[in-house]
Amino acid sequence: MQDRTRRSAAAVALAAFLGVLAPADARSQEPGRSNLWTPPATLAPRLNGPAVYGVRPGREVIHRIACTGERPIAFAVEGLTEGLTFDAAAGVIRGKAPSREGRHPLKITARNRHGEASRSLALAVGPTIALTPPMGFNDWYTWADRITQKDMLAAAKAMIDSGLADHGYEYVNVDDCWMVKPGSADPDLRGDSADPAAAIRPNRRFPDMKGLADSVHALGLKAGLYSSPGPLTCAGFAGSFGHEAADAAEFAAWGFDFLKYDWCSCEQVAVGPGLEKHQKPYRLMGELLAKQDRDIVLNLCQYGVADVWTWGASVGGQSWRTTGDLGLEPGSRLPGFYAIGLSNAKHAEHAGPGRWNDPDYILIGIVGDAGDFTRPPRKAPLTVEEQYSYMSLWCLMAAPLFYSGDVTRMDEQTLNVLGNDELIAIDQDELGRQARVVRRTDDELVLAKPLADGGLAVGLFNLSESERTVAASWPELGVDGARTIRDCWRRRDLGSSDARCESKLARHSVAVVRVPRGG
Repeated sequence: MQDRTRRSAAAVALAAFLGVLAPADARSQEPGRSNLWTPPATLAPRLNGPAVYGVRPGREVIHRIACTGERPIAFAVEGLTEGLTFDAAAGVIRGKAPSREGRHPLKITARNRHGEASRSLALAVGPTIALTPPMGFNDWYTWADRITQKDMLAAAKAMIDSGLADHGYEYVNVDDCWMVKPGSADPDLRGDSADPAAAIRPNRRFPDMKGLADSVHALGLKAGLYSSPGPLTCAGFAGSFGHEAADAAEFAAWGFDFLKYDWCSCEQVAVGPGLEKHQKPYRLMGELLAKQDRDIVLNLCQYGVADVWTWGASVGGQSWRTTGDLGLEPGSRLPGFYAIGLSNAKHAEHAGPGRWNDPDYILIGIVGDAGDFTRPPRKAPLTVEEQYSYMSLWCLMAAPLFYSGDVTRMDEQTLNVLGNDELIAIDQDELGRQARVVRRTDDELVLAKPLADGGLAVGLFNLSESERTVAASWPELGVDGARTIRDCWRRRDLGSSDARCESKLARHSVAVVRVPRGG
């Protein structure tokens, strides 16, 4: 967020050769028109989510097994270490991590009347958390300054009921406006900000912050919140300046697992030469959070100032915004997410396990107007192709995946974009590499992301205003020999090629394919 005080179905045909996809029906180019690319989940269990879970020694573990398929599903886990328990009915691992560092392999099995699935999950006990990009929901673009504890509980329930949690979305994060607002005339919001000896105070719309976190945890999900290193947040609510230690302790005591720390008014109080001015407030909170008795992921929200991607990890951050607010990006020939994504793509060398470039939220479905939150949320003005391109770009960039539309009012199209497990697996790949830009022109973009299995995920984007064939040759991608190409969005193999992958794409459309390792 930036200064908010100043702004109140046609089928896709499979080509027989080289992975060429027929263009989508022209009607899908109309905003709001539905055209589903992701096939329905099978009735048999499919286990989703990352293959590794990072936790510091002795810290709390909460992990809901992400699994699609017809319920009821019976879960089992082998290899649990001492201190961990498993709720088989809910499919949730809980407890305390071992006190010694090391990698502990777990075997997860899911079974229903249609079949069985199993996979491994490594419990990686060590200093690094967020070994894969965090995934979840943030409320800002839905409720803004109208947010209440009741809304956040409804969002948590919707994560389960909609099935988002079955695809690996796990954080339920409240943004700005949960704390008191000094000088407000609203009796629900007004109150003094904390003095240096006291922690930040929630407003009356949030009567029980610990109860909120406990309720989210009871679902097997994780809870996140927001503050600012300045005296006030972007919306004019109380920040953490002057009582950071008390706030960090309170956030941990309440049981929160994620903190978005938004620069905002810190510009008024930050001091120090050069980079120290920008780093000191985040280093302070990073050190304080690391001392707490629970893991709290720290997201540095400061819009890419002072090349934060080069030092964000060194001050205790696990992710950092690389640009301004996506919701305020005006766009031109292309919608604003392209400019944000292309800017973020420049910093691939700085991303990796526990350190992620953050290009901001996914704004599809029902979203608010970032320029005027007095307007009710409405359908995002993106074509079907643009929505799939948006998600593709974020997954290839190994970006944190946070949906910020109305999670309680998601339609089939929104869920289809957010819930493709092959795309999510690319984002959550354990290797943790961000895609490199293979080629970029005014009309097309090619990205290639190395994967832990030795293969590549390749994104072919048509940035032009008309149908276009976009290709990537094996020499461009650094591969050779015959490879079987897989269309990840439509979840099917396209045949073998020894030269290139290519797709005929409609305006602003995309194809994401996996190219396996050779040999």
